[in-house]
Amino acid sequence: MNNNSILVIGACGQIGSELVLKLRSIYGNEKVIASDIKNGSDELMQNGVFEILDATYKGAILQVIKKHNVSEVYLMAAMVSVTAEKYPHRAWDLNINSLLYVLELAQEGYLKKVFWPSSIAVFGKTTPNIDTPQVTVTEPSTVYGISKLAGERWCAYYKAKYGIDVRSVRYPGIISWKTPPGGGTTDYAVEIYHKALSDGSYECFLSEDTRLPMMYMDDAIDATISLMDADLPNGFASYNISATDFTPKEIAESIKKQIPDFSINYSPDFRQQIADSWPQNMDDSQAQKDWNWKPNFDLEKMTKAMLENLKLIKEVN
Repeated sequence: MNNNSILVIGACGQIGSELVLKLRSIYGNEKVIASDIKNGSDELMQNGVFEILDATYKGAILQVIKKHNVSEVYLMAAMVSVTAEKYPHRAWDLNINSLLYVLELAQEGYLKKVFWPSSIAVFGKTTPNIDTPQVTVTEPSTVYGISKLAGERWCAYYKAKYGIDVRSVRYPGIISWKTPPGGGTTDYAVEIYHKALSDGSYECFLSEDTRLPMMYMDDAIDATISLMDADLPNGFASYNISATDFTPKEIAESIKKQIPDFSINYSPDFRQQIADSWPQNMDDSQAQKDWNWKPNFDLEKMTKAMLENLKLIKEVN
């Protein structure tokens, strides 16, 4: 990194908050600048530099880049699926304009490398939903998915036309014990662990057989950083990355192995339609080939980690 630093935009989000801490453990607290439109957790703000930043203003991004001699940006700010359906114009502004500003700043020579996350939301009902290929039909039906697909194309454009080093993955549902759910359709797989410990039961907003690709946070962070460190072949790809896939019924059965009295009910709502448009699982062989991607957590290992850590938090509080 020399005298340069890394900027994480959207550092208070589900992935951003843990990404910052991991990057700081690698590069040092002073080399990783966290930023968001609001204050973060004490842990996030006290062990390194934190900047209040509205990612929908290019000038504000540039000011932080210059102030801290930033050479790499992880643009994690986004309005996700359920929230984006409520505020489509605001979602487009945040999800797309922030990306365009960062890509423009890279084109203007301020940045050497950019990470931008895409999502399984780029896929739609016309996409093959089993072992979804890296290159396939993408016809999203949600505001979030439309913005992510557009973002993929903008990244490819800036890579091809200007040689910008921009990297991306299509995240599946991300599961973490550290951060609360943030308005996503896959959030049931986070909520269910909290409710298993607090209530001993859970009412799921998806049907019992809704299979979706999922990933434990540790794997998501490792994928993100290892992609940024990799020597990649020419061209741009927003890589499929896969770890595990399961249904609400299967995750409930996994929990019951440790909490036998846990019960679950199913009351599908509008989020069911969103989930039905997404893949059941994905083919990530391209990521395996290009940068040796490999996950560490399956469902059982993830359930064990989630319940153990949430129990520790409960005991402390």
